[in-house]
Amino acid sequence: MIETLTAVRALSDALDRMHSGMKGDMDMNASDLATLRMLIIREQRGEMVSPHDVARHLRISTASTTKLIDRLAASGHVERRAHPSDGRARIVLLTDKSRSEFFHHLGGHLGAMRDVAAQYTDEELATISGFLSSLTEAITTTD
Repeated sequence: MIETLTAVRALSDALDRMHSGMKGDMDMNASDLATLRMLIIREQRGEMVSPHDVARHLRISTASTTKLIDRLAASGHVERRAHPSDGRARIVLLTDKSRSEFFHHLGGHLGAMRDVAAQYTDEELATISGFLSSLTEAITTTD
C-alpha cells in the first residue's frame, strides 16, 4: 500500500509541474488555470457551470470569482451566457480559443498518457479508474 500511495504522490507532483508549465506558457495564474481545467472536466461530463460553482470549486469569494471570470472573458478564454432553462441565471463556457490553447499545451502529455494506458487491459484500467475515483472522492471536501 505504501508503494502505491508514494506513486500517487509522485503523480500529483508531476501533474503540479505540468500545470505550472502551462500557467507560464498561457500567461495565467493558478486560479485561472484551475478554472479552465474545471470547465473542461465539467464540459466532458455534460455539466453546466455557474459562477457560483467556480467560486465553490476554488473556495474564493463571489467578488473574486467575478474578477476571475471577467479576466478570462477579456482574454477570450470563457464567455458568460444565460442559463438555457433559467434566463436569470448565468453559466460560464469555454471558448474554442481556450480549448485549442489548453489542448495545444497538453497534447504531448495526453499522448504519453494514452501510450501508458494502452499497456493495460480494460479490466486493469477499470480497477485503476475505480481506485483513482475513490481517492479523488476521499480527498474532496464539500463544505
